Amino acid sequence: MTGGEGPGEGPVFADAPADARVCVVATRPATFERCREGFYPAPASYDRTDEPFEFVAFYRTAPVSAVTHVARVTERVDQRRDEPGPLSARDWTATIDPFVDTDAVVVFELAGLEPLADPVENDLRGLRGAWYCTVADLNAATTLSDLTDRGDSG
Repeated sequence: MTGGEGPGEGPVFADAPADARVCVVATRPATFERCREGFYPAPASYDRTDEPFEFVAFYRTAPVSAVTHVARVTERVDQRRDEPGPLSARDWTATIDPFVDTDAVVVFELAGLEPLADPVENDLRGLRGAWYCTVADLNAATTLSDLTDRGDSG
C-alpha cells in the first residue's frame, strides 16, 4: 500500500461523514515517514489496535508540534516479529523497539496522507497515547485542548 500526498490525489477527508471516528496519535519522525509510505504500526498491546475508527490523524512531535495530517484506514494487519508482513526488520527497529518490547503489532494500512488545511496546534504538553474524536471535532479544533475537551482517550 503506498500512501502520500501529491497532485491529482482526491481528498479522502473532505467528503468523510461528520460523525466518522478518528484516532489521533502522536508520531515521531521515523514513524511519520512510515505513514507517508502507507502504514502506521502499533504494538498489539495498545488499546487503539482494538478500537473501531475509520481515520487516523497524526500529531507530529517534530519538526512541528501539531496534528498535521489525516488518513483513511484501509486495513489492519496482524504481524509478528521476523514474519512476513508490511513491517520490515528496519521498520520494526525504528518504530516499535524504542517504545516497547513486543513481538506482535497491528499495522494500519493507510490511504494517502492528507494534510489538514488548518493544523491543530499544541497548547498543552503534547499528546500521549491515543485520543478519539469525530471528523467534525477534528475539523473544528484549532488546539489540542479543543480535541481533549471533546474526545476520549484510550
